[in-house]
Amino acid sequence: MEILKNHSLKTFNTFGIDANAREFTIVENITELIDLVKQTPKNDFFILGGGSNILLTKDIDKLVIQLNLKGISIIEESDNFVIVEAMAGEVWHEFVQFTLKNNFGGLENLSLIPGNVGTSPMQNIGAYGIEIKDSFYSCKALNLETFEIETFYNDACKFGYRESVFKNEMKGKYIILSVQFKLTKENHKLHIDYGAIKQELEKMQITNPTIQDVSKAVIQIRESKLPNPKEIGNSGSFFKNPVITKTQFEALLETNPNAPHYSVSENEIKIPAGWLIEQAGFKGERFGDAGVHKNQALVLVNYGNATGSEILAVAHQIQTKVNELFKINIIPEVNII
Repeated sequence: MEILKNHSLKTFNTFGIDANAREFTIVENITELIDLVKQTPKNDFFILGGGSNILLTKDIDKLVIQLNLKGISIIEESDNFVIVEAMAGEVWHEFVQFTLKNNFGGLENLSLIPGNVGTSPMQNIGAYGIEIKDSFYSCKALNLETFEIETFYNDACKFGYRESVFKNEMKGKYIILSVQFKLTKENHKLHIDYGAIKQELEKMQITNPTIQDVSKAVIQIRESKLPNPKEIGNSGSFFKNPVITKTQFEALLETNPNAPHYSVSENEIKIPAGWLIEQAGFKGERFGDAGVHKNQALVLVNYGNATGSEILAVAHQIQTKVNELFKINIIPEVNII
């Protein structure tokens, strides 16, 4: 295991921000990880996954450890269900493709989401009406106080909208090592009513879709709307879709009768943040090398040499304007460092 000094993180974050780590190393097994964190002063290291959900606004004056733990295995299997475990360093989309090749259902709507498996429970990642919590079984995590490996089952993770216990009270106290999902082997329950999945399947002339068809539809939709981080730096959706009260929604409808929305509960309505940003006039706008993508206003981009602070400044402009126009606060989904 080599520890590099003053190492650029430009290729280790999907925004392509050229920030440096005081020290940097890649860890490929759990024993190596435990030995390293034991000998590193507390709070003097930073765990990096796929770098897909962070905005670096400064250098990291710590030892940055990239988790590269690999492996996928079947833990338990019955006629109807299977429990599959993926190590934290597995690329999320590649893991989803593994499940589909084996005809395991449950993750198809989450195809092409950037990042690694280990960070998926932290954010409770989701797309097209599905979230991790819907198929999550458990995860193994390293306790940074005791250096013991603990298991967290679904309820213990306190999943919410882009939230979990690992982003709140357990933040910085654990490192997720692997994640287990309970997936269907037959009688798959398809979720095709959210977003444009149905329309995309119709374009594909598919009337009786499989989980593989749903995945293909999701991939085509995402590729048509979202820029490839290898071509334009971005972290996917920058903001959470705000959830407002019914009273707030009724006030919004007075001036915006066609506002898109999704019912969350009897008194809660979710509004697409991308629509709010577009209405505020930011879609396709560019501020130097920082900007808002032309096809999806929810995506902030780095056209080349933007700093994290410049991208964050654009985010603040958007938040201010949306609040002025709609009296709605939009909150970043991305972790700002």
